[in-house]
Amino acid sequence: MFLYVSPIRTFCRVNRGRLPGPTGPRRKVSGKSVPIITRGVLGPSPTDPSGRGVAGPLTRSQRRTQFDEASATGARKDTVTTFDKMGLPKRLVTRLAEAGITEPTPVQARAIPPALEGRDVIGLAQTGTGKTAAFGLPLLTALSETRGKPVPKTARALVLAPTRELVKQIAESLRPLVAGTPVSVETVVGGASLSAQEKRMARGADLLVATPGRLIDLMGRGAVVLAETRFLVLDEADQMLDLGFIHALRRIAAKLPKERQTMLFSATMPKQMDEIAASYLTDPVRVEVTPPGTAVDKILQSVHFLEKAEKTGRLIELLDGHRDDRAIVFGRTKHGAERLSKQLERAGFATASIHGNKSQGQRDRAIKAFRAGDVRVLVATDVAARGIDIPEVRHVYNFDLPNVPDNYVHRIGRTARAGADGAAIAFCSPEEVSELRAIQKVMGTAIPVASGTPWEGLEPKQSRGGPRGASKGAGKPPAKARARRRPRNKNRAAACPPWGAVATLTG
Repeated sequence: MFLYVSPIRTFCRVNRGRLPGPTGPRRKVSGKSVPIITRGVLGPSPTDPSGRGVAGPLTRSQRRTQFDEASATGARKDTVTTFDKMGLPKRLVTRLAEAGITEPTPVQARAIPPALEGRDVIGLAQTGTGKTAAFGLPLLTALSETRGKPVPKTARALVLAPTRELVKQIAESLRPLVAGTPVSVETVVGGASLSAQEKRMARGADLLVATPGRLIDLMGRGAVVLAETRFLVLDEADQMLDLGFIHALRRIAAKLPKERQTMLFSATMPKQMDEIAASYLTDPVRVEVTPPGTAVDKILQSVHFLEKAEKTGRLIELLDGHRDDRAIVFGRTKHGAERLSKQLERAGFATASIHGNKSQGQRDRAIKAFRAGDVRVLVATDVAARGIDIPEVRHVYNFDLPNVPDNYVHRIGRTARAGADGAAIAFCSPEEVSELRAIQKVMGTAIPVASGTPWEGLEPKQSRGGPRGASKGAGKPPAKARARRRPRNKNRAAACPPWGAVATLTG
């Protein structure tokens, strides 16, 4: 008997064509008698000329048995140093080698083997560490083994990402690996033609990469059906929670088959993520390359303490010192980002901006020009910048500190990608003391001071409602001052919602 290991998509075959069961061949693993399970490989083998096996896919319990069997016999290692030793199809390994990629990153080395065994996976790693390939290679391996065309309006595998840019980035990374094969990769995002997306999905897709909102729209119109989806990936899951996609995720998950493989990848691990993992993953393998909230080691971080009115002048001064390098500048609001972009243009910098007020076409053109080097400075908001993967970015500026501290980690992850070095520069005004403290608490370290004197002992100046996470009573006037105020008009109070009752999504 021969044992041929095939990634993710598992097929049963045993000697003389018998399926594993009470009367089939068995062996002892950890003192228990379990059926012997072997599987076909991509390409012909001595005992399986078709390369596809002779039976249907294994159940989750059977995949778990095979995974445990490999672990018990020492056949599986925690890390693999090269792609060709992982059990990936030769075609994929060749495509990677042609692109100059021969060794997996740490997250790939630890996440791909259990994913190939059919296990659910939680992958925690910072941006720029190769998470897309960590889930993409196992998915493409599984899809390349499937027979026939996908059922119309269905997707065999689904990848959810929080933004249009990230969806496009994932698809562009995976399509070259399946070029010349029947495997199809489709995308559905907001801001694009709904009818065109309906038309593409009418013929079905092997792999669908989507934003939750647009996918819900297409599902509601009956243009997408998830009954045949056997693989689910949540990429940048923490950002999806930040953007309020939790209800959309629940609606989507309810339409998926219970028997499926699910992978979740994130740079941070907020508490709500544990609830997501418990609800949608089954006995997942946790792969944690760097602790949540930490930054990539090759990023040189610094903070400048200065007044808000001094920020633009200091930014121009710093940008002028490396005009040939590409830089991303983060603002907090879309109006602020657009205003800053115009100020930098007047200062002589080749600048573009991406934010929620820009159409998808405008965003695509801005990123294309930035990638080509025609634009050297890209001004962006948090949401719009997700998915930007440009190795040449050497500097990231936090012109405005983010309200959500985890977003700082995502922002600076736009530099030092693919093993390169980078710098992350933050500006902190007196109004942003609480944001800086929250960021340093999440990261577990103080950011080195580049200039100015830290605003120690100063209370941050807060607008009405305060920043997210502000403590009760922050920004309130003294008790005596409150007592001197005129009584509030009851009719006016009834007509106006309380502060914080209306939320605005920027980006």
